[in-house]
Amino acid sequence: MKIWKKVISGAVALSMVGIIAACGDNNEVNNEPENDDAGNDTEENVNNDTANNNDEENDAEASEDQEEVTLTYARGNDATGATNVLIDAFMEENPHITVEFREMPADTGQSHDQYVTEFSAGDATIDVFDADVIWPAEFAQGGYVLELDRFIERDGIDMDEYFEGTVDSGNFDGRQWAMPKFTDAGLLYYRSDIVDEAPETWDDLIEMATEYQGEEGTDFGYLMQANQYEGLVVNAVEFIAAYGGSVLDEDQNVTVNSPETIAAIEKMIEIVESDFVPGDILNFDEPATHTAFLEGQSVFARNWPYMQAMTEDEDQSQVQGKVEFALLPAGDAGSASGLGGWMSMINRNSEHPEEAWELLKFMTGAEGQKITAIEGGSAPTLRALYDDEEVREAAPLFADEEFVNTLENAVPRPVSPIYPQISDLMQIELSRALAGDITAEEAAENMESAIESALAE
Repeated sequence: MKIWKKVISGAVALSMVGIIAACGDNNEVNNEPENDDAGNDTEENVNNDTANNNDEENDAEASEDQEEVTLTYARGNDATGATNVLIDAFMEENPHITVEFREMPADTGQSHDQYVTEFSAGDATIDVFDADVIWPAEFAQGGYVLELDRFIERDGIDMDEYFEGTVDSGNFDGRQWAMPKFTDAGLLYYRSDIVDEAPETWDDLIEMATEYQGEEGTDFGYLMQANQYEGLVVNAVEFIAAYGGSVLDEDQNVTVNSPETIAAIEKMIEIVESDFVPGDILNFDEPATHTAFLEGQSVFARNWPYMQAMTEDEDQSQVQGKVEFALLPAGDAGSASGLGGWMSMINRNSEHPEEAWELLKFMTGAEGQKITAIEGGSAPTLRALYDDEEVREAAPLFADEEFVNTLENAVPRPVSPIYPQISDLMQIELSRALAGDITAEEAAENMESAIESALAE
């Protein structure tokens, strides 16, 4: 697979430093009389042994004096069992902390609403919880979560070791409210029995999708998520970033009405109105995309990493052994993938913030993320873990540089405390544009006006 080098800048890779302890041999011969020195040595050894025993007793007493604490950690259903392994490993290293796992609803929206209800009421039951990458700004402004900067600075956590987009998703108003736990990013899948390599640009994709549509029994050249839902926003964010645009800047100024964003929307319209996509592409979501692609209906498809394993599943895939993946095509500013994944946060009302931080630090640190990757198949947010042999062996994707480059390219959706409103507003205007009801210019203008009004409320 070919990696196109002109990409939006990603995170700084982690450099591992090995510490080697060297011990020297003492080859000197003692020629002094033994009597007094031997007696002194014996006395010193006794004193040293006594001191060591005292140190051990003090350590034991300190351990016994350490407060026994129980934390509640919440997240959605985990069918892999990785959560239990993660919790057990943490408790083994922190015997004075007991972690109780609380399973939240599988539906992300229901989990979100349940968290908001409890936290807004000042409930302290949950100490640490996992959050969708689009929640941190909302939860920070709502006063639901604890700011993490003081912990990060105190413990010397280098945030540059994480993929940049994952850190940005947890940063709001110049402060860090969430730590990246595992990540996800959009990929371009292609039929390797039809084309030798992936298109480098969106114009290349349009040309190749037109040329190869119909090859090897395919009906379509390209599949995407164009239905009016969150998936449409992710696809749009990928196009907008690839063409150099944005929705909001770091100061929460609305920047969506720009020539770059208009060019991105026009490219989306060009694809949706083409003859190489399904006639009902405006109804396509992720399941519709993977179903059609696995049935061999398309040359190219945009989807999340989960589809890679499905393409090799002989029980549901008709294209087994015929699929590769690559970075999404580039626009004028490079290639960009929409960021997915989960963060971890601390309830502001937790009665044990220090212990909660220790749990959060463990889960999102190298040891915790390695467990999550190996046991749960979740992609780490720490670049260095992709060089770990055990992690690379856990899943084919983790050993693939194309996939790692995609994660480094991942761009977050607009970081805002009112993101759900912004998403709804974007979905409406983008859907109208893709349906041909309004132009790209009108869509950008309408999004600008609607988002500015929502932020002003």
